[in-house]
Amino acid sequence: MDVFIHSLNAFVMIGLPISLGVLFVKRLRVEWRLFLVGAVTFVASQIGHLPFNSFVLPGILDRLGFSVQQTGLPLVGAALILGLSAGVFEEGARYLVYRFWLRKERSWREALMFGLGHGGAEAIILGGLATYGLIQAIALRGVDLSSLVPADQVADTAAQLEAYWSMPWYASLLGAVERCFALTIQISLAVLMLQAFTHKQVRWGVAGVLWHTLVDALSVFAFRTWNAYAAEGLVALTAIASLVIIFKLRDINVESIEPDAEPSAEPPPPAKSIPAADADDITAEQVDDSRFV
Repeated sequence: MDVFIHSLNAFVMIGLPISLGVLFVKRLRVEWRLFLVGAVTFVASQIGHLPFNSFVLPGILDRLGFSVQQTGLPLVGAALILGLSAGVFEEGARYLVYRFWLRKERSWREALMFGLGHGGAEAIILGGLATYGLIQAIALRGVDLSSLVPADQVADTAAQLEAYWSMPWYASLLGAVERCFALTIQISLAVLMLQAFTHKQVRWGVAGVLWHTLVDALSVFAFRTWNAYAAEGLVALTAIASLVIIFKLRDINVESIEPDAEPSAEPPPPAKSIPAADADDITAEQVDDSRFV
């Protein structure tokens, strides 16, 4: 049973964005290319984001007196800066892709697929890591660890394996649940950034960065202050708010219009008109013609 639950967790993380992609292609009539562009955008953002968090951000947090290992104001500051780091790198990458790559794909429907690809890439990568962890845990289950790991790591490895196999089934599915929420949030961020181009107002892009910052900061703060369940509860609330954002912006977004595009439709033909005449002189043929004006 425990193997099944862990497998289900990884399967949902990988399968959910792909399944939604199939649905979007069929129902919204968008291209898979947008999903791939979103995936590339996420990976490209992490090329700068991960090194920044590893080598630059710790020094910034130290100088400001912030730390995720503390409580109160130091934790709040650290959570906000970590969230801002994610917001700047990921939304910055999204802005650049809209600016230089997706110059014509700027409808609400296309933004949904773009955001799904961004969040979907993250979900698939994490699902792959979950699968790798499960394979390792199965391979090491019931094995004499002293023959596989250094002597000073045997106790820690055994404790990790024990914790992995003994966690409640619902805790084993937290990764999949979180990805469901995260996909919704990533789609809302893509729709928010779209407004910076359809409305030509930078404030929409700033709103995207701030929304990303807030979501990540709440998650970090709740996890360090309470537990993973509290963190997921807050993320669930932000996912609900993200759904509101997605559908609210559908109402104000102009579908499938590229602001700089030239109109391609030809002007309609001039309407037929009935020559002026007395009512008694209008023939049946003229009345029939007038129905197609």
